[in-house]
Amino acid sequence: MFSSQIMIVCMTAAASVLALLFAIFTAKKVLKFDEGTDLMKKISQSVRKGANAYLSRQYRIVIVFFGVLFVVLGVMAFMGLLTPYVPFAFLTGGFFSGLSGFIGMKIATASNARTANACREGLNRGLRVAFSAGSVMGFTVVGLGLLDITIWFFLLKFIFKLPDSEVTGAMLTFGMGASSMALFARVGGGIFTKAADVGADLVGKVEAGIPEDDPRNPAVIADNVGDNVGDVAGMGADLYESYVGSIISSCALGVSAFHSFSAMALPLCIAAIGVLCSVVGTFLVRTKEGATQKQLLRALSKGTNFSAVLIAVIAIPLVYFILGKDNWHIYFAIFAGLVSGVLIGQSTEYYTSDSYKPTQNLAKASETGTATIIINGLSVGMLSTLIPIVIVSICVLVSYFISGGSASASRGLYGIALAAVGMLSTLGITLATDAYGPVADNAGGIAQMAELEEKVRERTDALDSLGNTTAATGKGFAIGSAALTALALMASYIDKIKVIPGGAEKIANLNINNPSVLIGLFIGACLPFVFAALTMNSVGRAAQSVVKEVRRQFKEITGLMEGKADADYAKCVDLCTRSSLREMVFPTIVAVAVPVIVGMVLGCTGVVGMLAGATATGFLMAVFMSNAGGAWDNAKKYIESGNFGGKGSENHKAAVVGDTVGDPFKDTSGPSINILIKLLSMVSIVFSALIVKFSIL
Repeated sequence: MFSSQIMIVCMTAAASVLALLFAIFTAKKVLKFDEGTDLMKKISQSVRKGANAYLSRQYRIVIVFFGVLFVVLGVMAFMGLLTPYVPFAFLTGGFFSGLSGFIGMKIATASNARTANACREGLNRGLRVAFSAGSVMGFTVVGLGLLDITIWFFLLKFIFKLPDSEVTGAMLTFGMGASSMALFARVGGGIFTKAADVGADLVGKVEAGIPEDDPRNPAVIADNVGDNVGDVAGMGADLYESYVGSIISSCALGVSAFHSFSAMALPLCIAAIGVLCSVVGTFLVRTKEGATQKQLLRALSKGTNFSAVLIAVIAIPLVYFILGKDNWHIYFAIFAGLVSGVLIGQSTEYYTSDSYKPTQNLAKASETGTATIIINGLSVGMLSTLIPIVIVSICVLVSYFISGGSASASRGLYGIALAAVGMLSTLGITLATDAYGPVADNAGGIAQMAELEEKVRERTDALDSLGNTTAATGKGFAIGSAALTALALMASYIDKIKVIPGGAEKIANLNINNPSVLIGLFIGACLPFVFAALTMNSVGRAAQSVVKEVRRQFKEITGLMEGKADADYAKCVDLCTRSSLREMVFPTIVAVAVPVIVGMVLGCTGVVGMLAGATATGFLMAVFMSNAGGAWDNAKKYIESGNFGGKGSENHKAAVVGDTVGDPFKDTSGPSINILIKLLSMVSIVFSALIVKFSIL
């Protein structure tokens, strides 16, 4: 038995090393490509410098936050409310989450000019460079995630010799560190990128009538910096915590359901095999010159779908040998998660890609002005929630009952957790298709600012438009996995309460007629709306300062509009940095403080109600905002490609306003909500003993 446990740990460690080695290999391959002309190198260096400066200042604030919480957790450990390992697990979770985003940002900012230069040679070459840069992000996340899990599992199980239930209980808490870091990265980066984007579009494209990414626009460098700190560093930290959270929650529920190491080992093995399948899938991403959007999407889908099919096949004998022939049917929970991830991605693609009717009809709405394109965009976003909620609901039902939920609730919940692991098992390649988008977007900006040939801009525009769709698909995938992970974490919270002395009686009355549950449900349902409002207001305030600065430079810098003088790019970068760092703190504090306050006032049952309400409305809000924003963005791109009047037309101006409204929807508030619903669960688990001991009810 002991040797088999060591073998599982070694297998997981080997997978983490494989992922990191593949990331290093791919990064070296990308860096061998030429950055192009001196002007392209200069622009890329400006973006790189701005991104580094922002993250340096962000991490200084994050260190203070983590230091305060480390002390709080240390005091709780001293009081006997937590094991002494929890404060340190919290730190490592935050560190690895931030590191994964940082590494992704570094390779993305090094790849933007290389992608633009590769597009001078051909569309396929540009796609390969951008996708390879995204692959570095994807495999860094899964590699560091599995490494973090392996280190802690080895220490707690074999060095400190804790029982399995305490091992998983302690490991759950490094998810709180990862979630906290992810929220800082997503909110701060999202505010930065959308403040710059809104400022650049409203003044440059709508008021001044100059093209997107025109070098005369003072906000263009800040816009490109924002793509990297928000959509790369923020997204990497976000999906890191989803990945480790799903694995650890399923391990914890496996111990509760089966009381055996095998059930805890299965999620680790699936994640390890998923790395190998993802590596194989990356080699299938190819396209041809002059490819349409559907053909480009098919090129990326070929890699992700092949990886999903491969893990689906390999998981059959894996489940059989680990859980035995009596429990092999649990495989279908994993399969349900895989299928659900693919279907959610296709649903998102349908509602956000300009290859399909919803986005094309949204572009047509621009013919009657700004108001109708905004109204129709809201409608598209709201309608797009139906299919994902049905998919996730079916996945939950199948996973629960196929795993034996009718006989044992704990086994059914374990099945739901495994569905989340299945959905995220090929995260390496799935995240690569998402992280590719900001690289392609930056490449288009560099092509415009460096005044490259028109055919280069056409190729980068094609890759950028594809990136908008893959980014929307990636967000849908992340939100779907967040919903399943949040359900698993909620079950882990209930299990955690039951093993705390005096906790079982405090969690006994989980009934909708219980006022604590009902009030908690309302509070939780309200939280995503409040959180979205806070982050939207933050983008609005930050964008106002950028708009004023761009207007000032257009007015006061002599010769700027004629192209005879340079804009002060650094001023806009600094404005976005200061605004986003100031604005990101309060939403994060709200997310951490509310579960503790609710727990102290309403007790453990109130917390369960809060988690249920937040998961339900948070899932819907995140899908609605992300898909509406993606549809507005691609409707604008569809018009810019020559439809409904093309660039510079009144239709185009209406679409730009719609895209401006959608920017904070899809890149700030929407993606942040899926972190919120998981962070609420993580905080609740970490502070569960405190709530049991000191709650009023």
